[in-house]
Amino acid sequence: MRQLGEILSGAALAQRGHLFHWAPVALACGIGAYFALRVEPAPGLRAGLWALAAALFLLGVWAGRRGRALVQPACLGLALLAAGVALASVRAQTVAGPVLGWRYYGPVEGRIVGIDRSASDAPRLTLDRVRLDRMAPEETPTRVRISLHGPEGTLPRPGARVMTTAFLSPPGGPVEPGGFDFRRHAWFQRLGGVGYTRVALLSVAPPEPGEARVFRARMAISAAFRARLPGETGAFAAAITAGDRSAMGQETLQDLRVSNLAHLLAISGLHMGLLTGFVFMAVRRVLVLSRHAALYWPVRSMAAAGALAVACVYLALSGGSIATERAFVMVAVALVAAMALRRALTLRAVALAALVVLGLRPEALLSPGFQMSFAATLSLVWVFSLLKGRDWPGRGWKGRAITLVLSSAVAGLATAPVAAAQFNQVAHYGLIANLLSVPIMGTFVMPAALIAVLLMPLGLEALPLLVMGWGLDWILWVAQMVAGLEGARGTVPTPPPATLPLLAFGALTVMLWVGRGRWLGIAPMVLAALMWVGAERPQVLIAETGGLVGVMTEAGRALSRERSESFAARVWLENDGDAARQEDAAARWSAPPGIRHATGKRAAAAQGPCGDGAILVLNVPSVEASGAVGCDIYDPARLRRTGSVAVLGMGADSRIVTARDRSGARLWNTEALRRAALERPRWDIRAVWRGKGAGFGPVGSLPD
Repeated sequence: MRQLGEILSGAALAQRGHLFHWAPVALACGIGAYFALRVEPAPGLRAGLWALAAALFLLGVWAGRRGRALVQPACLGLALLAAGVALASVRAQTVAGPVLGWRYYGPVEGRIVGIDRSASDAPRLTLDRVRLDRMAPEETPTRVRISLHGPEGTLPRPGARVMTTAFLSPPGGPVEPGGFDFRRHAWFQRLGGVGYTRVALLSVAPPEPGEARVFRARMAISAAFRARLPGETGAFAAAITAGDRSAMGQETLQDLRVSNLAHLLAISGLHMGLLTGFVFMAVRRVLVLSRHAALYWPVRSMAAAGALAVACVYLALSGGSIATERAFVMVAVALVAAMALRRALTLRAVALAALVVLGLRPEALLSPGFQMSFAATLSLVWVFSLLKGRDWPGRGWKGRAITLVLSSAVAGLATAPVAAAQFNQVAHYGLIANLLSVPIMGTFVMPAALIAVLLMPLGLEALPLLVMGWGLDWILWVAQMVAGLEGARGTVPTPPPATLPLLAFGALTVMLWVGRGRWLGIAPMVLAALMWVGAERPQVLIAETGGLVGVMTEAGRALSRERSESFAARVWLENDGDAARQEDAAARWSAPPGIRHATGKRAAAAQGPCGDGAILVLNVPSVEASGAVGCDIYDPARLRRTGSVAVLGMGADSRIVTARDRSGARLWNTEALRRAALERPRWDIRAVWRGKGAGFGPVGSLPD
């Protein structure tokens, strides 16, 4: 036992100077624990967690001063874990807002705060300061999102107040138990209703002076690029400069995803690094033209300061996504280090970026953008840190080519498991597409984009836009060419929930642990791979509306309808790793024993008695199926309580699991908890700053 203690003490001592790398890991474990809970933590528990975190932190500091090598990291790690649970809980309470409790049809009025495109390829608006007909302000959602399927009306303008007549409904739950919970996603976006309109959009009032200035600037830059570059090229330019994807067609997006070039759309480390690198070099080259400046001025620090200023502007204009925030923190750390003549890209910089992003938005941990962004960045920094000091081909064309191939391969391997788990697809030729596209993005597109933006006020942007257009046309051609290759897209089933955490923990152990113990991280990675290979999909799936049933067969999942509930059908097939269309899956359907599906009142009335407790799924009230004696009926009223339903296993070993069973009682899916969060007073520092009294008030009353 004493020998084991000495071994552990030696391993702990070897981590000295490297413990900060594990700080975001411990915080992320706490955040993940919060989202895994089935019951929302009580306010007293949150306060207790903060107190526990403070006590453990102080104990860790004391242990460090007393030389307790094992106690200090354990205490600090547990403190961060407790703080992660409390932080995520506080964040969930802070963003609380009213959510529609029923389907609404009628006038909708609000201010445009977001413009993008829906999966159905329709323009989509996010509105705040919402007004709904005959609905009290305290029950009106803070934000709603509406897809425009009607005739062309008023051109959406950032910050303008508009109105239309729309269908709205509460954000939907998981389309299958344990699946992606859109209600949780919408909760943290403060979306209380989603829907569509089939009538024209009308203008109520123009943007107020001084409001939404950054959003308006973003859309102005986006419109300028789309006006000067035709079609998808202009839409691509708007996406990488202003973060506006509202003009990107679904076919182009699919080509980029299949060719593994979709990361070029996200304003992330690649764009931020290319832009700031170009500015850094350009400013430095200009300054050294002066002999006096080259000899007596801090040229490197001045160039870094200029690049940091450009990065701040780019962050604001890009919309501030998770990937962009991470990239900005990384670039800021690197540039500040350059000003101080220190080493820039280190694992500490990655850890600091993760702490900042998770501290601001704990829910980011669950997003594919956060997971893929940090997986790629951490892997690249680790691999190139291993190569530091080794023989390298140099800075010539050969060294740059090898660096490009290596960085593309490492980033692709690091993000492949996340992309496969989140999107159920594997880009087989992604490395080829990136090798053909990334150099063009860095050499031509990003420098030309910056020069074009700077020259637009002077009307001299024609030449840089021409160069940028050529580069983007090449990338779009590569995406289309690679996506059209046979076998370019592979599909995989959704892994069990524990797979990604195990993979991440194993990879982090290999990259962050100091000493031979790092290779123990291979064990959880192998276990995760075995779990993924052995994953079993539900035998039966029932949509939460009762409008669709899917049954697993030898040929794949058979769907009961070929058109209805297209979103649920697409997600089910993707999660199965099945590339079939809904129409093809519906052709497999033949009513299996023990499962019935009836849609409409006439079909429900024609149902006879069931034998052996067969399941009958209806999209109308169960009273319409008066002859269905002995059936286990799932109608809309029951499904509203249970959510989507899955039948796991077969025969006597089968069991029924509902989305409610998996999700538990959380703020985003339980009306009583939501109302309690809205009615609880809290301190509003913004009200104090504006001189509006003490600042106490319910969460729902906070100004946006």
